[in-house]
Amino acid sequence: MAQGTGSINSDYRDWEWSADAGERARLLQSPSVETVPKSGESLGATSALGAIFIVVNAALGAGLLNFPAAFNMAGGVAAGIALQMCMLVFIIGGLVILAYCSQASNERTYQEVVWAVCGKVPGVLCEVAIAVYTFGTCIAFLIIIGDQEDKIIAALVTEPEGAGSCPWYTDRKFTISITAFLLILPLSIPKEIGFQKYASSLSVIGTWYVTAVIIIKYIWPDKELVPVEIPTSPSTWMAVFNAMPTICFGFQCHVSSVPVFNSMKQPEVKTWGAVVTAAMVIALFVYMGTGVCGFLTFGTSVDQDVLLSYPSNDIPVALARAFIILCVLTSYPILHFCGRAVLEGLWLRYTGVTVEEDVVRERRRRLLQTVTWFLLTLLLALFIPDIGKVISVIGGLAACFIFVFPGLCLIQAKLSEIQETRAVSWWALVSYGVFMVTLGAFIFGQTTANAVFVDLTA
Repeated sequence: MAQGTGSINSDYRDWEWSADAGERARLLQSPSVETVPKSGESLGATSALGAIFIVVNAALGAGLLNFPAAFNMAGGVAAGIALQMCMLVFIIGGLVILAYCSQASNERTYQEVVWAVCGKVPGVLCEVAIAVYTFGTCIAFLIIIGDQEDKIIAALVTEPEGAGSCPWYTDRKFTISITAFLLILPLSIPKEIGFQKYASSLSVIGTWYVTAVIIIKYIWPDKELVPVEIPTSPSTWMAVFNAMPTICFGFQCHVSSVPVFNSMKQPEVKTWGAVVTAAMVIALFVYMGTGVCGFLTFGTSVDQDVLLSYPSNDIPVALARAFIILCVLTSYPILHFCGRAVLEGLWLRYTGVTVEEDVVRERRRRLLQTVTWFLLTLLLALFIPDIGKVISVIGGLAACFIFVFPGLCLIQAKLSEIQETRAVSWWALVSYGVFMVTLGAFIFGQTTANAVFVDLTA
């Protein structure tokens, strides 16, 4: 995509918000990379291979557990794979567009790029969407902890014969609460999250192990496994779209992608295109292996969280559950940090507080924000036991990060170019941007409406 001679609007003073506070609000960064200086200063130190690893890590996560159920919703292996392959084209395209717009606007984070390229309204909507998305993901993480702990406790605790109820300490609400208060809350309070580099490596190991277990269990199934129905085609064409939230949730690494791009030794769009293509292909094989093998193992009876479909006393699966719990425990604070940073930025811009005036009150406000965020996510996780309902909601928001905002950035970037004549490539890119926005809006509308009227009212 050739960069035109026009400049992209990067005015952060809209709505009369404080420029100083706006500068202070540039907080949301990738949890896997260090912030790098803007152009004119030294470049980052991340190699292309390192960038591939970071992007793969950002894409792989707890969404892995839901892919077998997504294949079931899509109507079989063929439909699930075809849907993933089609969406992958736009997922990679969105990542390249964000790098192009980051370079053109000289901004370093996702929301900064949207602010600079698209203006105040899309910028605020983007920040609000990031806050809601990270909030919903934190709820999903707590539900995952409860799911895995239920199975682990069931294997460890044997009920005496004739017992009418389980011991109080095995109750799901108690186990989630005690884990959250003892482990997650203390990790969420600090201003910085320096442990993130260890969490990144742990997440990759955990997701690969879970995938390996699911594949091995399909090749060598348990003798007690009852044959199940395996659908080969979707019941209706609309059923295919029900799998989109899970795919979007799984592949959404776009919010982290801009800092990763700017951390590279040579932040060039062409090199970045090769990086994200390699990363997404790796993620595709991991998700596809999990989705196909998990779906073929359990068919229509597969749970939203595929690990729940396996027996409690299966030792390799129990280890996978422990890996997932550990990954989620370290991932929650990172997602909370991102959401808290966006809320902090919105607050500072709105109130017009300067950096100097804010330092005194930052700790008190951070504690209030953290405790409020934590209690709300915990409360919702305790009363929404089905992770599929949460992902159906936040999956629609993930589609906005993958399709809508990158599409808007591409359209605005091309319209900002000053050219005497507009070539066919210009029109093709603008049309591509329009199609991305339309597709993303459709996915968001369809999945959100389905989540509200079907899942949440059920």
